[in-house]
Amino acid sequence: MTTRVVIPTEDNDGLEGHVAPHFGRAPYFTIIDFENGKVVKIEAQANTGEHFGGTGHPHEKLLALKPSVIITDGMGPGGLQSFRSNKVLVLKANSDHVKDVIEAFQKGKLTELTTGCGHAHHHEHNH
Repeated sequence: MTTRVVIPTEDNDGLEGHVAPHFGRAPYFTIIDFENGKVVKIEAQANTGEHFGGTGHPHEKLLALKPSVIITDGMGPGGLQSFRSNKVLVLKANSDHVKDVIEAFQKGKLTELTTGCGHAHHHEHNH
């Protein structure tokens, strides 16, 4: 069975890449497929969401990739709720290096992200 892990990243450098500080504003999403605990495929996709001149929210686009796990430093409450309602586990990154985060994931050392960043979308809501 394949486990697909998606990590928001600052660059397109695979395991040598750097974790982006906020999910929706990451320039790239690094997608890592595991088979029986071993990495079998690594690719990156550019973030084409609204924060980068595209349309829609990144979490909506990534759900089409059928991720098993998202590993991030932070994410807004809307994205977190969207992934949770689609049975995607969201884990908190413990490093800013993709390689270190993946090693921690493989060892079961990451904790679940349970709350979204309150400041994530404050600029969009003017009530």
